[in-house]
Order: sequence, then C-alpha cells, then structure tokens
Amino acid sequence: MILLYELQKRLASLRPTNTVVTTPTGARFIERRTSPTGDEESPQQQQLEARAYGFVVDTKPDTVPACILSEFLYLGSQDSVSTENVLKFKVTHLLSIGIETPNVELPPTLKCKHLPCLDLPETDLMPYVLPVSIEFIDEARRSRGCVLVHCNAGVSRSAAVVIGYLMQRRDMGYEEAYNLVKSWRPCIQPNAGFVQQLKKSLK
Repeated sequence: MILLYELQKRLASLRPTNTVVTTPTGARFIERRTSPTGDEESPQQQQLEARAYGFVVDTKPDTVPACILSEFLYLGSQDSVSTENVLKFKVTHLLSIGIETPNVELPPTLKCKHLPCLDLPETDLMPYVLPVSIEFIDEARRSRGCVLVHCNAGVSRSAAVVIGYLMQRRDMGYEEAYNLVKSWRPCIQPNAGFVQQLKKSLK
C-alpha cells in the first residue's frame, strides 16, 4: 500500500503533456492530456496545418544493391531496380518480396517473381515465401545467372530471405548468415518475428 501511495503521489505531480500527432494522410494536430492519469474521456485536440505526407519522404534513393555472393546474389531496395543496374550487374532474375516490381522499363529477358509478404512479425515466411524464394534463387544459380532480391527498403523482408538462403544452402547458422549479409549491407534489420522463424525453422 505504501508503494501504491508513492506512485499515486508521483503521478499527481506530473505536468500535462502535449503530443503532435501526424496521420497517414498528412493531417496534424496537437493532443493535450490535462490529467496525468489519462482518466479524461478523450484528450483535447488542436488542428495544425496539414503536410503533404503522413510519412517520411525518402530524399536519398538507395540505388546500389549489395553483392552478397560474388557475381550471383544481390540484395537491395526497390530503388536499386533499374535497367542500368540490371545491365551493370548482369542481373537475370529479379525477386520482389512484398512489393510489386517497380514500374520501370526492364529488359524483356529478365525473369521476375513477386511474392506477397507483409513486414510484420506475425507474417509466416515458412509455408510459402522462403521455400519459393530459395528455389527461385537456386534457379538463377543453376542457369549461371544473377539474382537481385529486393523489398521496399531492403532492410527486413528481402534481408530475411537472403539470410534464409545462406542458412539453407550454405549451411550457415543464423548469426553467421546475418553477419555476412550485414557486412555487405549494414542497414539490414529483419523484424523480430522473421528472426525467430529463421532461428527456429532453419537450425
């Protein structure tokens, strides 16, 4: 009871807070909570001038894919999908994880595959995404081609697929595969659910 009393006393001494909220449509408002306990039915809101977007705009395109396995397996963001890169890196296969192939003019000989996949911890990679991805990458290897694996940012979904491929086909443990991919593309960070699935399913 003494601890509860102390907590209530400290809570009562907290000042009202203001939070700027931005919605996906770009609408902005200040949300005020006058009660430190948040007991009021709804916080007070003050509308602010809207912005064009409710998300951070990427002003620095990530156009260069990382070579994970020499002259065979590349990893990048959607910005790296271009005719210039396809020709420069001799890409024969394009694997798009969770995002449609970007709307750019690509050589007609390029073999493309799109796999639906949300970047959420609860998204299950195992029944479909990872096995199909591994087979597609293997197809590029067997044909002596080169595959570029990408998602939106080249950070979570496509990184998880490439790590899974290394674990499955190069007999690597998760940490070894993760460290190899990160050494070539430092920004990777598969979400926690993907990490758990890779560690559990591909031991």
